[in-house]
Amino acid sequence: MTGITGQDGSFLAELLLEKGYEVSGVVRGGGNRELGCSEHLRERLTLLEGDLLDASSLRGAVEEVRPHELYHLASPSFIPASWERPAETLRAIVGSTAVLLEAVRDSDPQARVFVAASGAMFGDAPESPQRESTPCSPTSPYAIAKLASHQLVGAMRARDGLYACSGIVFNHESERRPLQFVTRTITRAAAQIKLGLAEEVTLGALDAVRDWSFAGDVMHGTWLTLQQHEPGDYVFASGVGRTVAELAETAFACVGLQAERYVRVDPKLVRAPERTASVGDPSRARELLGWEPQVSFEQLVERMVQADLRALQAVAGHA
Repeated sequence: MTGITGQDGSFLAELLLEKGYEVSGVVRGGGNRELGCSEHLRERLTLLEGDLLDASSLRGAVEEVRPHELYHLASPSFIPASWERPAETLRAIVGSTAVLLEAVRDSDPQARVFVAASGAMFGDAPESPQRESTPCSPTSPYAIAKLASHQLVGAMRARDGLYACSGIVFNHESERRPLQFVTRTITRAAAQIKLGLAEEVTLGALDAVRDWSFAGDVMHGTWLTLQQHEPGDYVFASGVGRTVAELAETAFACVGLQAERYVRVDPKLVRAPERTASVGDPSRARELLGWEPQVSFEQLVERMVQADLRALQAVAGHA
């Protein structure tokens, strides 16, 4: 697995370990570095040295482990940052996917491969919700790279007969999501304001629409993808679009507050209006994989707010 130190990797690692898998994770610095969201699993994991920008390390990891299942989750994931380093973004996302698929093809073509694509690749698509067949019109270097990675999976599957699958994942969240993402910005602010640690939160466009799901549910879908008789690509999403304002209202309601009293909009943070609402259609995953989200939007936000409350109270208790 790549990306084992992140939100998605930690949930998937927990799932695989529960199912009796031996789990190997590729990390920069090997076993000497902190494992982020998977630190609590350290003693149950095999750690391998690897870097998305170092082809030889990725190929070496595949050849050493010869995995039955390979989950490629890692990539730069904060879309605004992809504009600062577009060349590196494409190398990290497309290049790493190409290296891993090539390594599997050359060393063990029977291995099953999952590559994480993104609903961002649809961009200004002509329809919403978006499904596997929706034409893509990506609008950022990150989205362009994810689309190229997705297309490469399909091309090598068709040409080389690989069991390679692409999971088109829309926004998926949890209490393990980094703070720079708007979901955590909002849930952390609700907790801070409830505890008297802040007075307001500043956001961008409140009418921006996203399709939010629980990361643990999405990772269950990635596992299901590799358990099928035939490889394929699937959209993983809730199928329901919600605005940033709705997210804020739900988060503040969890602590008995009204969001409109504490939310401020900074015009500098407001991006150009999006032509197409970013909402996924998970019908194919539901019909062919039997996949259904288990955690509702309201339950997800409640989970995140409560986790932020506990974390802040723990810090205050040690102050």
